[in-house]
Amino acid sequence: MTAQLPTVQFYEGILESIDNVSLRRNADTGERTVLLMFKQLKAIEAFQSFRSQFSKALKLTDEEGVITIEPSGIRFIFGGDEGDDLERVECTLTIDREDHWERFMRFMHRYAEANGMAYGEPPSS
Repeated sequence: MTAQLPTVQFYEGILESIDNVSLRRNADTGERTVLLMFKQLKAIEAFQSFRSQFSKALKLTDEEGVITIEPSGIRFIFGGDEGDDLERVECTLTIDREDHWERFMRFMHRYAEANGMAYGEPPSS
């Protein structure tokens, strides 16, 4: 049996690529926040989102199954000379249960390994 490659989808059947991930934990509440960054979204290229069903959640799929999580926020960051070039999309996920966090981290380790991503501490200022 071959392991399923980890995938990320906002819209059914349109696979997206995570470009960066930031993991944060509130020291006071212990709440964990994940910031997923996408340099582009295939769902909005050529209006593919109009031809596919919006899942109302981010679907993360790997060999353990599907994680469906509703983002707590999505930001579209534009730039360029006219301010209309999509620079990136930031998707914020809030994970409050320990078992959900552990499952998410197993997914992220598989996703990172399959996509050549590596963990690194942010540069100190």
